[in-house]
Parts: sequence; structure tokens; C-alpha cells
Amino acid sequence: MTYQPASKIQRAALATPTDLSSNATTDIAAALTALLADVFVLYLKTKNFHWHMSGPHFRDYHLMLDEQGEQIFAMTDDIAERARKIGGTTLRSIGHIGRLQRLLDNDADYVTPEDMLAELRDDNKQLVSLMRQLHELTSEHNDVATTSLLENWIDEGERRAWFLFESTRRGA
Repeated sequence: MTYQPASKIQRAALATPTDLSSNATTDIAAALTALLADVFVLYLKTKNFHWHMSGPHFRDYHLMLDEQGEQIFAMTDDIAERARKIGGTTLRSIGHIGRLQRLLDNDADYVTPEDMLAELRDDNKQLVSLMRQLHELTSEHNDVATTSLLENWIDEGERRAWFLFESTRRGA
């Protein structure tokens, strides 16, 4: 097969069967794609802090962040496939993620363990808020399958935020 530049490739229209309206498909797929960008950002930040954790609670925090990273990454395929199942498209590149992300990166050379956990707590809370907004959209369009997925992800995000909150509490 000969490589052809993207500008020369014919693009076939998507004709994925769905009973959702074209407006619903467009709106939900776009919102899922933005959510997917944020989930990748949170995954990478969680792994970044997992890799760079230090201090007296290293083992506990390192293991917790590894577990949370796995849970976050597990969402990615379901989000992308849901956008495709309803007839939309989804992320295509790292650059695409950068254009859509609402969660912020952290490229600092050093972050204290307490600041890592607090930042991830806040990011997970923000992700939950974004998922609640998407839940309203999917409910409005009667997209029960996406709504159901979001309910589970919201619960998981709340649990991650709770664990991170409890890990940063200091004495009574």
C-alpha cells in the first residue's frame, strides 16, 4: 500500500446507525471527545505524580496513584467507543487533546507530595463536575447508555477525590 497525504484521502461520511437525532449525536460526541481529552490529561498527571512521588508515605501514595491511574485509563476506550457508536468521531492526536483539554498540565520539576495529592483531588473534582454537565446533556437527549456510563464514572471520580482528600488531611 502506498502512503497518501491526508489531503488526498477521500473521507467517507459516517453512517453509523443510531436513533439519536443528528443534533444529539453531534453534541454528545463533541462533549465525549472533550471529556476524553480531560481524562487523558488526568491520567498522565496521575502517572507523572506516581512516578515522581517521594517522602515518608511514598509506598502508600505511589500504590494509590498507580491504582487511580489504571482506573482513569480504563475509561478512555469506553469514552472513545461511545462517541463512535453514536456516529461521531473522537480524538486523533496529542495535539487534539491539547486543543480540547480543560484540566491543566503540571510540568514542574518538583512538586511536594501534599501538593500532588491536593492537585489531583481538585482535578478529580473538576472532572466529576464536567461529567455531571455531560450527564445533563445525555439525559436531555435520552441517551441512556452514555448517561449510565457517566453515572459509574462519576462515582469512581468521587471515590478518587475522597481518597485524595483523606490522604491530605492533617490531624483533628
